[in-house]
Amino acid sequence: MAKKGKKYLEASKLVDRLKAYPIAEAIDLAKKTNYTKFDATLEVAFRLGVDPKKADQQIRGAVVLPNGTGKTQRVLVFAKGEKVKEAEAAGADYVGDSEYINKIQQGWFDFDVIVATPDMMGEVGKLGRVLGPKGLMPNPKTGTVTFDVTRAINEIKAGKVEYRVDKSGNIHVPIGKASFENEKLVENFNTVFETMVKVKPSAAKGTYMKNVTVASTMGPGVKVDPSSVTVK
Repeated sequence: MAKKGKKYLEASKLVDRLKAYPIAEAIDLAKKTNYTKFDATLEVAFRLGVDPKKADQQIRGAVVLPNGTGKTQRVLVFAKGEKVKEAEAAGADYVGDSEYINKIQQGWFDFDVIVATPDMMGEVGKLGRVLGPKGLMPNPKTGTVTFDVTRAINEIKAGKVEYRVDKSGNIHVPIGKASFENEKLVENFNTVFETMVKVKPSAAKGTYMKNVTVASTMGPGVKVDPSSVTVK
C-alpha cells in the first residue's frame, strides 16, 4: 500500500473511522479534510451487496445532479443530416461523423462525453477498443445513444453524471466541488443516494447499502449514516 503523506495523516485525524456521520456532518468533514490547493471534487462511494458477475445485478446508468458538478463538460456528438444542426443548436462542442472518428483513431481526446445517434453506432463501434477502456463509449443505458440529441446535450451540460458498478460491487460518483455550499452538496448527494436505492436489483440479497463514504479528491473517506438521508 502507498505511504500516506503528512497532510493526509493530519486530515484523517479529524475523522472518526468507526463512526458513521449524519450526511450534513459528513459533507462538512469531507470539505474540512480537503488539503489540496485546487478546488477538489467531492465524491461519494457506495459498497453495494450485489454480485456484478451476474447480468441481473450489473448496475449502470446516469443521473442529473440538481446543482451540477462544477465542471463544464465538452460534448462530442456523432450525427448526420438534420441531427447535426440540432446538436449544434443545443450547444455541442463538436459535431460530425467520419472526420472525428479518424481524429480519435489518431489520438485526439479533447472532449469529456460522446453522444451518438443510433444510426451512427455502426461507425462509432469501430472505436470500441479505444473508447471502451476510457469509459467513453456511448451507451443507451446512460442516455448517450439517442436521436433526442438536444435533451442528451442539455442534461450533460446541466450536470449529468454516469455511474457503473465495478467488479467488487463499488460505485463512485462525483457530487460537486469543495467550493460548493454544503446544502448544494447535500442535495446532490441525496439525488445520487435516491437513485442508488431505486436501481437496487431485485435479485440482490442481504444488505444492499453495505457502506457509504464521502471524500474529497485526495482526502480521507468519511462514513455516512444511511438512515440520516431523506429519501423522497
